[in-house]
Amino acid sequence: MDQTDLKLLRIFATIVEAGGFAAAQSDLNLSLSTISSYITNLEARLGFTLCKRGRGGFALTREGQVVFEEAHRLFKSVHQYETKMRSLRNKLDGTLTIGLTDNTITDPEARKIEKTIARFVEQAPDVTLNIVTHPPNDLLREVVTGGIQIGICSFPKTVLGLRYVSLYSEIHRFYCGADHPLFDQPDDKIDIDEIRRYRIVGRKSWLGRDLKDFAIAHPHAVVSDMEAEARLILSGAFLGYLPQHYAQQFVDAGRMHAIRPEQFCTTSMFQASFDDNQQLEPITKLFLDMLIEDFGAERI
Repeated sequence: MDQTDLKLLRIFATIVEAGGFAAAQSDLNLSLSTISSYITNLEARLGFTLCKRGRGGFALTREGQVVFEEAHRLFKSVHQYETKMRSLRNKLDGTLTIGLTDNTITDPEARKIEKTIARFVEQAPDVTLNIVTHPPNDLLREVVTGGIQIGICSFPKTVLGLRYVSLYSEIHRFYCGADHPLFDQPDDKIDIDEIRRYRIVGRKSWLGRDLKDFAIAHPHAVVSDMEAEARLILSGAFLGYLPQHYAQQFVDAGRMHAIRPEQFCTTSMFQASFDDNQQLEPITKLFLDMLIEDFGAERI
């Protein structure tokens, strides 16, 4: 049965329910001649007469009564089918993989991610949420290769084919540990030449950005995550940058402090990144829309 048959059957059912051609005019918003031609067409397609019409009034034939009853069963079945298809299209299930970089949980700004997760789970309870943590370079690779659907990080570089939405910024300062020779030195006694005398940690994802202030070509140690850098600084053998929110726990414990915090300070922009080359899956789009809303970011 094609769409023409369904249309003609719906017109026929409306006529029967209204009690005749004239009574159905307002419901169908059609002229009497047009209604008559539609029913004539339906009768021709079926091969029998559906109703008597004329001066004697409107009345169904035996065949017309059967068609009317079967049409109602058909309409109900079509409605159930359409409802099921909408449900399948709109069903939010499957697995959504979100990638985060390490040691952002102590950042007050990043707590909005937890709000997004809670809202997402409430609206899409059947989705399996997979949260992975990678260093920035690995996270970028996973977004590119499709291993994760959304990456949230301060990315080391932009890649063609990925879309980036800015969320929040993270402040980094330059720290030394309690066992380092500079720990007890006042800031006004510490200059760049003095710092250059000591070992400095380089962060792999920063591509030398943490070394440029000190004009050194190569770091004395290389790390890919914040915990590794914190350990080196806490050893007293190295100096290096850390996110202020992450280092604060060590500062409060008297194990670390920032050197010339107003001078040696840099900011990293955290972004949500995703593949811009294909249409987003419904669950990916839902999480991304919520994330953008919670951070007050620019809507895409």
